[in-house]
Amino acid sequence: MTRTSDQVPPRPAEQLRADARQNHARLIAAATAAFAERGADSPLEDIARRAGVGIGTLYRHFPTRQALLEAVYRDQVEALRARAEELRDSDSPADALAAWLRALVAFSSTKHSLTTALLETLGKDSDLLSACSTVICGAADTLLTRAQQAGVVRQDADPLDVIRLVHAVNIATQRGPTDPGQTDRLLGLILDGLRPQPPG
Repeated sequence: MTRTSDQVPPRPAEQLRADARQNHARLIAAATAAFAERGADSPLEDIARRAGVGIGTLYRHFPTRQALLEAVYRDQVEALRARAEELRDSDSPADALAAWLRALVAFSSTKHSLTTALLETLGKDSDLLSACSTVICGAADTLLTRAQQAGVVRQDADPLDVIRLVHAVNIATQRGPTDPGQTDRLLGLILDGLRPQPPG
C-alpha cells in the first residue's frame, strides 16, 4: 500500500499570489459546501456569491465546471491524507482509526455527487481518480495497520473493505429516512466489527 506521505498531484493555487490564494481557498470552500447541499450541478453564480467574489474571479481560477469539480475533489482527498498524518502518532490507535473513518464519512457525503460527475467526463481509470484512490487507501492502510499492531483491530481486516463499508453507510443514510444519529450508529457497528474476536 502507498504511504500517507504520498501527495495528491499539486494544485495550481500553490503558485498564486497571496490574495489570489485566498480567493482560491474561498471558492473551494464555497463549492464544497454547495456540492454537498445541492449536488455537482450547483449554479456557479451561487458558489461565487458564497465565496464573496464575482463570477469573473471564479472563472479566472476555474475556467470550467469540470476544473472546479476536480479541484474540490483533490482538496478533500488532500484533507483526508493530512488528517491521517495528524492521527498517525496518536496515543490511541483505535481512536485514531475511528476519527479518520468519521472524516471519511464526511468526505463521502460530498464525494458521491462529485464522483458521479467526474466519472461521466473522466472515466473510472482516470489519473485523477486513480491517484486520489491510492492516497485514500494508503491513509486507511497506515491507520488500520497501526491499530492491528496494537492489538485493537482484528488481523484479517482489510483497508479496502473498511473503506467500502464506510461508503455503504453513506449511501444507506442518504437514501434512508431522516435520522441524525443513524450514521454514527452504523459507523459504531463497523468499529465494533473491527475489534478482535474473543478466542473460542
